[in-house]
Amino acid sequence: MVITKPGDPDDRIAIADKPGDQSKQKLWVLPAQQDPLTSHLRPRPRPHPHPQGPPDHVTGVDGDPHFIIQVPEKDDAICFNINEEPGVVLSLIQDPDTGIIVNGQLIGDKNHSNGKNKNTYFGRLGIMNQKMGFTLEVTPQNITLRPGMKGSVFSWMDQVTLRQGGVTVTILPTRKLVVSMDNGATMVVVLHHVWKKHPVHQDFLGIYTVDSHKMSPRTHGLLGQFFHSFDFEVFDVRPGSDPNKPEATMLVKNHRLKVTRGSQKDYRKDPWLGSDVSCWFVHDNGAGLIDGTHMDYVIPSIF
Repeated sequence: MVITKPGDPDDRIAIADKPGDQSKQKLWVLPAQQDPLTSHLRPRPRPHPHPQGPPDHVTGVDGDPHFIIQVPEKDDAICFNINEEPGVVLSLIQDPDTGIIVNGQLIGDKNHSNGKNKNTYFGRLGIMNQKMGFTLEVTPQNITLRPGMKGSVFSWMDQVTLRQGGVTVTILPTRKLVVSMDNGATMVVVLHHVWKKHPVHQDFLGIYTVDSHKMSPRTHGLLGQFFHSFDFEVFDVRPGSDPNKPEATMLVKNHRLKVTRGSQKDYRKDPWLGSDVSCWFVHDNGAGLIDGTHMDYVIPSIF
């Protein structure tokens, strides 16, 4: 396999057959590109009097892990956390019509103990399109196409664009990976680097979807169930225990929930500092907001 890097005198497209694939589907390794999300995420010209939320049809999960659900019809966002043990695999997106599946496995802090205030993050992501025969494994160390089948392995230091069937994968060193599927959503994976000698934390991943409305109405998962319109109402806004975080009552899916106003970080455009997104925070692992309970989304393996 030949990979064309920026500045190579020969700007050819390199092609490689995937080993052991009887279908002879090609993996195209293209010249490295700039961030393909620029056109999607260009700032709007009109000013915003309040903190700016994520663009339309963007959902994501990052940090400990914090889920951010944008509701374009409300010009607002809802957030919730999932608290589970390291090693647990969660179903994030499952679209039976397009074949797109995204799962994430949690990791913990170093010397993760049974004490309080345990932190978990996503340390491994599996992104698949069953109909296109596409499988991608992402960890803080490597990006592997067709894992378990002696597939191509790339590092976060590579700058390359791959094309397989209807899927394009762009690695933007050293922090961002973009997966674009024809006639489907674009997914952005962000790598969060931590000082190697940090006594507690370790590198982890965040994932965001752009244009998720292009996926089918049957899409489900902790993120996928929010890709299409749903309604909620917030009322009885009142002071909270923190004067900077008012509380309110939310009516959603026939449930009345106590919610707290706060903010979370969106790292799609700035993987280093991120931007603040104001949202209504739903407590208790998203109880009353997500379908069923969070345990319904625990699955045995990432693939």
